[in-house]
Amino acid sequence: MSRTAAPPTAPPPAVPRVVLAARTAVAVVFALNGLAVATWFSRVPAVRDALGLSAGRLGLLLLAMSVGSLLAMPTAGLVAQRLGTARTVALGSALVAAGLTVAGVAAPAGSLPGVAVGLCALGYGSGICDVAMNVEGAVVERRLGRTVMPRFHAAWSLGSVAGAGLGAGSARLGVPVAAHLAALAVVVLLGTLLAVRSFLPAAEGGTSSASAAPADRRRDLLAAWREPRTLLIGLLVLVAAFAEGSANDWLAVAFIDGYDLSEAAGAAVFGVFVVGMTLGRTVGTVALDRWGRVPVLSGTILLATLGAGVAVLAGSGPVAIAGVALWGIGASLGFPVGMSAAADEEHRAPARVSVVAVIGYTAFLAGPPLLGLLGDRVGTLHALLVVPLLLLPTLALVPATRPPAR
Repeated sequence: MSRTAAPPTAPPPAVPRVVLAARTAVAVVFALNGLAVATWFSRVPAVRDALGLSAGRLGLLLLAMSVGSLLAMPTAGLVAQRLGTARTVALGSALVAAGLTVAGVAAPAGSLPGVAVGLCALGYGSGICDVAMNVEGAVVERRLGRTVMPRFHAAWSLGSVAGAGLGAGSARLGVPVAAHLAALAVVVLLGTLLAVRSFLPAAEGGTSSASAAPADRRRDLLAAWREPRTLLIGLLVLVAAFAEGSANDWLAVAFIDGYDLSEAAGAAVFGVFVVGMTLGRTVGTVALDRWGRVPVLSGTILLATLGAGVAVLAGSGPVAIAGVALWGIGASLGFPVGMSAAADEEHRAPARVSVVAVIGYTAFLAGPPLLGLLGDRVGTLHALLVVPLLLLPTLALVPATRPPAR
Protein backbone atom coordinates (compact mmCIF):
# COMPACT_ATOMS: atom_id res chain seq x y z
CA MET A 1 0.00 0.00 0.00
CA SER A 2 1.60 3.22 -1.09
CA ARG A 3 1.72 6.35 0.95
CA THR A 4 1.74 9.86 -0.33
CA ALA A 5 4.94 11.54 0.82
CA ALA A 6 4.47 14.68 2.86
CA PRO A 7 5.63 17.78 1.05
CA PRO A 8 9.04 18.90 2.25
CA THR A 9 9.06 21.77 4.71
CA ALA A 10 10.52 24.89 3.21
CA PRO A 11 13.65 26.06 5.03
CA PRO A 12 13.43 29.39 6.78
CA PRO A 13 14.57 32.28 4.63
CA ALA A 14 18.22 33.15 5.03
CA VAL A 15 18.96 36.32 6.91
CA PRO A 16 20.71 38.83 4.63
CA ARG A 17 24.38 39.31 5.40
CA VAL A 18 23.88 43.05 5.83
CA VAL A 19 21.46 42.35 8.72
CA LEU A 20 23.92 39.94 10.36
CA ALA A 21 26.68 42.52 10.04
CA ALA A 22 24.40 45.16 11.55
CA ARG A 23 23.55 42.79 14.43
CA THR A 24 27.24 42.41 15.24
CA ALA A 25 27.85 46.15 14.92
CA VAL A 26 24.99 47.01 17.28
CA ALA A 27 26.30 44.52 19.85
CA VAL A 28 29.78 46.06 19.62
CA VAL A 29 28.40 49.57 20.11
CA PHE A 30 26.39 48.48 23.15
CA ALA A 31 29.47 46.77 24.62
CA LEU A 32 31.69 49.81 24.13
CA ASN A 33 29.10 52.10 25.69
CA GLY A 34 28.87 49.79 28.69
CA LEU A 35 32.66 49.72 28.92
CA ALA A 36 32.79 53.52 29.02
CA VAL A 37 30.08 53.94 31.66
CA ALA A 38 31.37 51.14 33.90
CA THR A 39 34.91 52.49 33.65
CA TRP A 40 33.70 55.71 35.23
CA PHE A 41 31.61 54.02 37.92
CA SER A 42 34.43 51.65 38.86
CA ARG A 43 36.62 54.64 39.78
CA VAL A 44 33.96 56.61 41.68
CA PRO A 45 35.47 55.66 45.09
CA ALA A 46 38.88 56.98 43.99
CA VAL A 47 37.32 60.20 42.71
CA ARG A 48 35.38 60.59 45.96
CA ASP A 49 38.61 60.28 47.95
CA ALA A 50 40.52 62.63 45.66
CA LEU A 51 37.86 65.31 46.05
CA GLY A 52 37.10 64.59 49.73
CA LEU A 53 33.33 64.28 49.23
CA SER A 54 30.66 63.08 51.63
CA ALA A 55 27.91 60.73 50.39
CA GLY A 56 25.54 63.66 49.92
CA ARG A 57 28.04 65.76 47.96
CA LEU A 58 29.05 62.75 45.87
CA GLY A 59 25.37 62.24 45.01
CA LEU A 60 25.15 65.84 43.82
CA LEU A 61 28.27 65.38 41.70
CA LEU A 62 26.84 62.24 40.08
CA LEU A 63 23.77 64.31 39.30
CA ALA A 64 25.85 66.12 36.63
CA MET A 65 25.97 62.96 34.52
CA SER A 66 22.23 62.46 34.94
CA VAL A 67 21.53 66.07 33.93
CA GLY A 68 23.58 65.56 30.76
CA SER A 69 21.60 62.43 29.89
CA LEU A 70 18.27 64.09 30.59
CA LEU A 71 19.17 67.10 28.43
CA ALA A 72 19.95 64.76 25.55
CA MET A 73 16.83 62.63 25.72
CA PRO A 74 14.08 65.05 24.56
CA THR A 75 15.81 65.65 21.23
CA ALA A 76 17.69 62.37 20.76
CA GLY A 77 14.88 60.85 18.68
CA LEU A 78 14.78 63.91 16.42
CA VAL A 79 18.56 63.82 16.01
CA ALA A 80 18.43 60.10 15.12
CA GLN A 81 15.72 60.80 12.54
CA ARG A 82 17.66 63.70 11.06
CA LEU A 83 21.22 62.31 11.06
CA GLY A 84 20.52 58.58 11.00
CA THR A 85 21.43 56.15 13.76
CA ALA A 86 25.04 55.62 12.65
CA ARG A 87 26.05 59.28 12.72
CA THR A 88 24.09 59.89 15.93
CA VAL A 89 25.93 57.06 17.71
CA ALA A 90 29.28 58.34 16.40
CA LEU A 91 28.50 61.84 17.71
CA GLY A 92 27.44 60.49 21.09
CA SER A 93 30.58 58.37 21.37
CA ALA A 94 32.79 61.38 20.70
CA LEU A 95 31.12 63.24 23.56
CA VAL A 96 31.45 60.19 25.84
CA ALA A 97 35.19 59.99 25.13
CA ALA A 98 35.64 63.70 25.75
CA GLY A 99 33.69 63.52 29.01
CA LEU A 100 35.70 60.58 30.34
CA THR A 101 38.96 62.35 29.58
CA VAL A 102 37.94 65.65 31.16
CA ALA A 103 36.60 63.99 34.32
CA GLY A 104 39.70 61.83 34.62
CA VAL A 105 42.07 64.78 34.36
CA ALA A 106 40.03 67.07 36.66
CA ALA A 107 39.63 64.59 39.57
CA PRO A 108 43.32 64.27 40.58
CA ALA A 109 43.65 68.05 40.20
CA GLY A 110 40.92 68.49 42.80
CA SER A 111 38.65 70.36 40.39
CA LEU A 112 35.04 69.62 41.31
CA PRO A 113 33.65 71.84 38.50
CA GLY A 114 35.93 70.14 35.97
CA VAL A 115 34.67 66.68 36.96
CA ALA A 116 31.08 67.94 36.78
CA VAL A 117 31.61 69.28 33.24
CA GLY A 118 33.18 66.00 32.16
CA LEU A 119 30.29 64.02 33.65
CA CYS A 120 27.73 66.25 31.94
CA ALA A 121 29.41 65.60 28.56
CA LEU A 122 29.61 61.88 29.35
CA GLY A 123 25.91 61.79 30.22
CA TYR A 124 24.84 63.83 27.18
CA GLY A 125 26.83 61.68 24.77
CA SER A 126 25.63 58.46 26.37
CA GLY A 127 22.03 59.73 26.23
CA ILE A 128 21.85 60.38 22.50
CA CYS A 129 23.87 57.24 21.82
CA ASP A 130 21.45 55.22 23.95
CA VAL A 131 18.35 56.24 21.99
CA ALA A 132 20.00 55.77 18.58
CA MET A 133 21.49 52.35 19.30
CA ASN A 134 18.18 51.11 20.76
CA VAL A 135 16.32 52.27 17.65
CA GLU A 136 18.88 50.50 15.45
CA GLY A 137 18.72 47.40 17.64
CA ALA A 138 14.92 47.26 17.44
CA VAL A 139 15.01 47.40 13.63
CA VAL A 140 17.67 44.66 13.48
CA GLU A 141 15.52 42.58 15.85
CA ARG A 142 12.55 42.83 13.48
CA ARG A 143 14.70 41.96 10.45
CA LEU A 144 15.99 38.86 12.26
CA GLY A 145 12.47 37.80 13.32
CA ARG A 146 13.38 36.81 16.87
CA THR A 147 14.07 38.47 20.22
CA VAL A 148 17.61 39.83 20.42
CA MET A 149 17.26 43.20 22.16
CA PRO A 150 18.13 41.80 25.61
CA ARG A 151 21.29 40.32 24.11
CA PHE A 152 22.31 43.73 22.85
CA HIS A 153 21.88 44.95 26.40
CA ALA A 154 23.80 41.85 27.54
CA ALA A 155 26.63 43.11 25.35
CA TRP A 156 26.35 46.39 27.26
CA SER A 157 26.62 44.40 30.47
CA LEU A 158 29.64 42.49 29.13
CA GLY A 159 31.26 45.82 28.45
CA SER A 160 30.36 46.78 32.00
CA VAL A 161 31.98 43.58 33.32
CA ALA A 162 35.14 44.46 31.43
CA GLY A 163 35.00 48.03 32.71
CA ALA A 164 34.46 46.89 36.30
CA GLY A 165 37.28 44.34 36.02
CA LEU A 166 39.68 46.85 34.54
CA GLY A 167 38.64 49.35 37.20
CA ALA A 168 39.29 46.87 40.02
CA GLY A 169 42.64 45.95 38.52
CA SER A 170 43.61 49.57 37.97
CA ALA A 171 42.67 50.46 41.56
CA ARG A 172 44.67 47.53 42.91
CA LEU A 173 47.73 48.41 40.82
CA GLY A 174 47.46 52.11 41.61
CA VAL A 175 46.93 53.22 38.00
CA PRO A 176 46.14 56.96 38.01
CA VAL A 177 42.50 57.79 37.31
CA ALA A 178 43.45 60.24 34.55
CA ALA A 179 45.53 57.69 32.61
CA HIS A 180 42.92 54.97 33.04
CA LEU A 181 39.94 57.03 31.84
CA ALA A 182 41.81 58.67 28.94
CA ALA A 183 43.06 55.33 27.58
CA LEU A 184 39.58 53.81 27.69
CA ALA A 185 38.13 56.91 26.01
CA VAL A 186 40.37 56.34 22.99
CA VAL A 187 39.41 52.66 22.77
CA VAL A 188 35.69 53.42 22.99
CA LEU A 189 35.77 56.16 20.36
CA LEU A 190 37.81 54.27 17.76
CA GLY A 191 35.85 51.05 18.25
CA THR A 192 32.50 52.81 17.87
CA LEU A 193 33.54 54.68 14.73
CA LEU A 194 34.52 51.37 13.13
CA ALA A 195 31.35 49.56 14.22
CA VAL A 196 28.78 52.08 12.97
CA ARG A 197 30.05 51.61 9.43
CA SER A 198 28.11 48.31 9.42
CA PHE A 199 24.79 49.74 10.61
CA LEU A 200 21.82 49.24 8.30
CA PRO A 201 21.39 51.85 5.56
CA ALA A 202 19.12 54.74 6.53
CA ALA A 203 16.12 53.37 4.64
CA GLU A 204 16.56 49.98 6.34
CA GLY A 205 17.46 51.32 9.75
CA GLY A 206 14.19 52.87 10.66
CA THR A 207 15.37 56.45 10.05
CA SER A 208 13.96 56.90 6.58
CA SER A 209 11.87 59.71 8.02
CA ALA A 210 14.97 61.88 7.89
CA SER A 211 13.51 63.37 4.73
CA ALA A 212 10.33 64.40 6.56
CA ALA A 213 9.77 68.02 7.43
CA PRO A 214 11.00 69.11 10.90
CA ALA A 215 7.42 70.04 11.81
CA ASP A 216 6.28 66.47 11.06
CA ARG A 217 9.03 65.01 13.23
CA ARG A 218 8.12 67.32 16.11
CA ARG A 219 4.43 66.42 15.72
CA ASP A 220 5.27 62.70 15.94
CA LEU A 221 7.25 63.34 19.12
CA LEU A 222 4.43 65.33 20.75
CA ALA A 223 1.90 62.66 19.78
CA ALA A 224 4.03 60.00 21.50
CA TRP A 225 3.79 61.98 24.75
CA ARG A 226 -0.01 61.56 24.67
CA GLU A 227 -0.06 57.77 24.24
CA PRO A 228 -1.02 55.93 27.47
CA ARG A 229 0.87 52.76 26.52
CA THR A 230 4.07 54.66 25.80
CA LEU A 231 3.83 56.53 29.12
CA LEU A 232 3.20 53.32 31.09
CA ILE A 233 6.21 51.67 29.44
CA GLY A 234 8.19 54.78 30.34
CA LEU A 235 7.25 54.41 34.02
CA LEU A 236 8.31 50.76 33.93
CA VAL A 237 11.65 51.73 32.40
CA LEU A 238 11.97 54.48 35.03
CA VAL A 239 11.92 51.97 37.90
CA ALA A 240 14.08 49.50 35.97
CA ALA A 241 16.63 52.24 35.36
CA PHE A 242 16.56 53.16 39.05
CA ALA A 243 17.13 49.53 40.08
CA GLU A 244 20.07 49.29 37.68
CA GLY A 245 21.42 52.81 38.10
CA SER A 246 21.42 52.74 41.90
CA ALA A 247 23.72 49.73 41.74
CA ASN A 248 25.93 51.46 39.17
CA ASP A 249 26.22 54.60 41.28
CA TRP A 250 26.33 53.27 44.82
CA LEU A 251 27.02 49.54 45.04
CA ALA A 252 30.81 49.78 45.27
CA VAL A 253 30.67 52.67 47.76
CA ALA A 254 27.92 50.98 49.82
CA PHE A 255 29.86 47.74 50.22
CA ILE A 256 33.06 49.61 51.04
CA ASP A 257 31.27 51.59 53.76
CA GLY A 258 28.76 48.97 54.93
CA TYR A 259 30.86 45.80 54.79
CA ASP A 260 34.29 47.37 55.31
CA LEU A 261 35.72 46.24 51.96
CA SER A 262 38.71 47.68 50.10
CA GLU A 263 38.27 49.84 47.00
CA ALA A 264 39.31 46.95 44.76
CA ALA A 265 36.86 44.58 46.50
CA GLY A 266 34.07 47.15 46.16
CA ALA A 267 34.72 47.37 42.41
CA ALA A 268 34.66 43.55 42.28
CA VAL A 269 31.21 43.50 43.96
CA PHE A 270 30.00 45.87 41.26
CA GLY A 271 31.43 43.33 38.80
CA VAL A 272 29.25 40.61 40.36
CA PHE A 273 26.20 42.78 39.70
CA VAL A 274 27.02 43.29 36.02
CA VAL A 275 27.81 39.58 35.61
CA GLY A 276 24.29 38.88 36.89
CA MET A 277 22.90 41.46 34.46
CA THR A 278 24.78 39.82 31.59
CA LEU A 279 23.56 36.34 32.48
CA GLY A 280 19.95 37.52 32.78
CA ARG A 281 20.02 39.30 29.44
CA THR A 282 21.67 36.39 27.64
CA VAL A 283 19.28 33.71 28.91
CA GLY A 284 16.32 36.10 28.96
CA THR A 285 15.91 36.11 25.18
CA VAL A 286 15.06 32.40 25.22
CA ALA A 287 12.58 32.89 28.07
CA LEU A 288 10.94 35.86 26.35
CA ASP A 289 10.45 33.97 23.08
CA ARG A 290 8.98 30.99 24.95
CA TRP A 291 6.73 32.61 27.56
CA GLY A 292 6.32 36.23 26.48
CA ARG A 293 7.13 39.57 28.04
CA VAL A 294 4.57 39.74 30.86
CA PRO A 295 5.34 36.53 32.84
CA VAL A 296 9.09 36.83 32.34
CA LEU A 297 9.24 40.47 33.43
CA SER A 298 7.03 39.76 36.45
CA GLY A 299 9.36 36.98 37.57
CA THR A 300 12.54 38.99 37.13
CA ILE A 301 11.13 41.98 39.01
CA LEU A 302 10.35 39.72 41.98
CA LEU A 303 13.86 38.27 41.79
CA ALA A 304 15.42 41.76 41.79
CA THR A 305 13.31 42.72 44.81
CA LEU A 306 14.54 39.69 46.74
CA GLY A 307 18.17 40.16 45.69
CA ALA A 308 18.35 43.84 46.60
CA GLY A 309 16.82 43.15 50.01
CA VAL A 310 19.31 40.37 50.73
CA ALA A 311 22.24 42.52 49.57
CA VAL A 312 21.36 45.21 52.11
CA LEU A 313 20.07 43.18 55.06
CA ALA A 314 22.17 40.01 54.97
CA GLY A 315 24.78 41.20 57.49
CA SER A 316 27.24 38.73 55.97
CA GLY A 317 29.51 39.65 53.08
CA PRO A 318 29.22 36.37 51.10
CA VAL A 319 25.43 36.22 51.49
CA ALA A 320 25.13 39.88 50.51
CA ILE A 321 27.21 39.25 47.38
CA ALA A 322 24.85 36.39 46.46
CA GLY A 323 22.03 38.90 46.83
CA VAL A 324 23.88 41.27 44.49
CA ALA A 325 24.01 38.50 41.86
CA LEU A 326 20.24 37.92 42.16
CA TRP A 327 19.67 41.67 41.99
CA GLY A 328 21.64 41.83 38.75
CA ILE A 329 19.77 38.91 37.16
CA GLY A 330 16.40 40.31 38.23
CA ALA A 331 17.11 43.85 37.03
CA SER A 332 18.42 42.68 33.66
CA LEU A 333 15.32 42.71 31.45
CA GLY A 334 13.22 45.72 32.43
CA PHE A 335 15.17 48.32 30.47
CA PRO A 336 15.76 46.37 27.20
CA VAL A 337 12.24 44.91 27.06
CA GLY A 338 10.78 48.36 27.70
CA MET A 339 12.81 49.82 24.84
CA SER A 340 11.83 46.95 22.55
CA ALA A 341 8.15 47.42 23.46
CA ALA A 342 8.38 51.15 22.73
CA ALA A 343 9.75 50.33 19.27
CA ASP A 344 7.11 47.72 18.36
CA GLU A 345 5.84 49.90 15.48
CA GLU A 346 8.83 50.81 13.33
CA HIS A 347 7.63 54.08 11.83
CA ARG A 348 6.99 55.54 15.30
CA ALA A 349 10.01 53.95 17.01
CA PRO A 350 12.37 56.99 17.22
CA ALA A 351 9.74 59.23 18.82
CA ARG A 352 8.45 56.60 21.24
CA VAL A 353 11.91 55.37 22.26
CA SER A 354 12.88 58.99 22.90
CA VAL A 355 9.84 59.52 25.16
CA VAL A 356 10.45 56.30 27.09
CA ALA A 357 14.12 57.22 27.45
CA VAL A 358 13.28 60.68 28.82
CA ILE A 359 10.99 59.16 31.45
CA GLY A 360 13.41 56.36 32.25
CA TYR A 361 16.44 58.58 32.59
CA THR A 362 14.64 60.65 35.19
CA ALA A 363 15.77 57.84 37.52
CA PHE A 364 19.38 58.76 36.81
CA LEU A 365 18.53 62.38 37.59
CA ALA A 366 16.72 61.75 40.88
CA GLY A 367 18.52 58.61 42.01
CA PRO A 368 22.02 59.84 42.93
CA PRO A 369 20.99 62.80 45.13
CA LEU A 370 18.10 60.86 46.70
CA LEU A 371 20.29 57.95 47.72
CA GLY A 372 23.13 60.28 48.69
CA LEU A 373 20.95 62.28 51.06
CA LEU A 374 19.48 59.09 52.52
CA GLY A 375 23.00 57.74 52.85
CA ASP A 376 23.99 60.72 55.00
CA ARG A 377 21.18 59.81 57.41
CA VAL A 378 20.99 56.01 57.45
CA GLY A 379 24.22 54.92 55.77
CA THR A 380 24.87 54.30 52.08
CA LEU A 381 24.13 50.58 52.30
CA HIS A 382 20.73 50.91 53.98
CA ALA A 383 19.73 53.71 51.60
CA LEU A 384 19.60 51.03 48.88
CA LEU A 385 16.44 49.59 50.50
CA VAL A 386 14.59 52.13 48.36
CA VAL A 387 15.18 49.79 45.40
CA PRO A 388 12.96 46.85 46.50
CA LEU A 389 10.35 49.26 47.83
CA LEU A 390 9.97 50.76 44.35
CA LEU A 391 10.18 47.50 42.42
CA LEU A 392 7.12 45.74 43.85
CA PRO A 393 4.48 48.27 42.64
CA THR A 394 6.03 48.09 39.16
CA LEU A 395 4.39 44.69 38.63
CA ALA A 396 1.16 46.57 37.79
CA LEU A 397 2.90 48.22 34.80
CA VAL A 398 4.19 45.03 33.17
CA PRO A 399 1.06 44.31 31.03
CA ALA A 400 1.72 47.51 29.04
CA THR A 401 4.66 45.77 27.36
CA ARG A 402 2.39 43.35 25.45
CA PRO A 403 2.80 43.90 21.69
CA PRO A 404 -0.06 45.97 20.25
CA ALA A 405 -2.73 44.18 18.22
CA ARG A 406 -1.87 44.10 14.54
